[in-house]
Amino acid sequence: MKLNFGRTLGISLTAAAALTLAACGSDDNTPAGASGSDTPSSAECGGKNSITAEGSTAQQNAIAEFNKVWGKLCPGKNLAYNPTGSGAGREQFIADQVDLAGSDSPLKGDQVAQAAERCDGNPAWNLPLVFGPVALAYNLPGVDTLTVNADVLAGIFSGGITRWNDPALTALNPDADLPDLGITPIYRSDSSGTTDNFQKYLAAAAPQSWTKGDGSEFQGGAGEGAQKSAGVVQAVQSTEGAIGYVEKGFAEQAGVPFARIDSGAGPVELTDESASKAIDAATFAAEGNDLVLDLDSLYATREPGAYPLVLATYEIVCSKGYDPQTAAAVKSFLTVAANEGQQNLSPAGYVPLPERFKERLLTSIDAIA
Repeated sequence: MKLNFGRTLGISLTAAAALTLAACGSDDNTPAGASGSDTPSSAECGGKNSITAEGSTAQQNAIAEFNKVWGKLCPGKNLAYNPTGSGAGREQFIADQVDLAGSDSPLKGDQVAQAAERCDGNPAWNLPLVFGPVALAYNLPGVDTLTVNADVLAGIFSGGITRWNDPALTALNPDADLPDLGITPIYRSDSSGTTDNFQKYLAAAAPQSWTKGDGSEFQGGAGEGAQKSAGVVQAVQSTEGAIGYVEKGFAEQAGVPFARIDSGAGPVELTDESASKAIDAATFAAEGNDLVLDLDSLYATREPGAYPLVLATYEIVCSKGYDPQTAAAVKSFLTVAANEGQQNLSPAGYVPLPERFKERLLTSIDAIA
């Protein structure tokens, strides 16, 4: 199906206003901003006042923004979110300790049946609500514009391409004076959803060049490791010849340039618009309201103007099985998140949902019973 057509250490409403971007590591860089209108316009404000969620750090600041807007539109409402990581979030959801989970990956394997049992025999749905583009930050004095592709990135991060004037790079950058300088790949040394998605991108877009696999631990075997997103940016800034993958918000705040990606239809700069095009070009893995993404269709897209290196994170919810008060509150929160909650995501380094994708997501949210 084409896309076109959540035990908690609570983030209270007050605390949410103080949070800043912690994408796939508890780093801070989110600017403050407005949070929508004073009058409810997208959701009923029914159900209980407090719900709980746990999981992905990548979506922590988006959730904080959604919570702030929800509390403003529906006074007294609050989501307590514990950013312990995707795996912990899924486990706590299955254990019926939280109302929803935030996860960089959908439920899979035994977790599908376990989650259905938690939901009183009903399937859990994976709803992709938060998208964060990943930038390829680099340090090459005198090179203001750099283009790479998936095969070149696979070569760099596996140690096959070691110098900036390698023919594969000069062919992509005919107008740039690339130096005879060693390349230092910078990767996340901590367990990271960003690493997992970066490696999934390489496997999908350059399957013959990247044979190292994926996962939250870096598999490439080349370069230097850095802790968390802030560490990657710092390492790139301090190392001439470095290139690293990091959330767009961190690269922007640090003033570090990031590369364009050529997926076969010409170089594409990372912007909200180009990331949205990639999201719109993706497909779902199956029909229905369980909106698991086919990541190959996202990462391997050749859609003109699309920037494919985008991390998708899910809210995992019960399709049915909540008590009525919880169901109403979960639907209210998610509806606000998908509507007014999108308005201030871009300054925090996230991509607002494309309109047609949002409509499809809202159909699934509305079907929660």
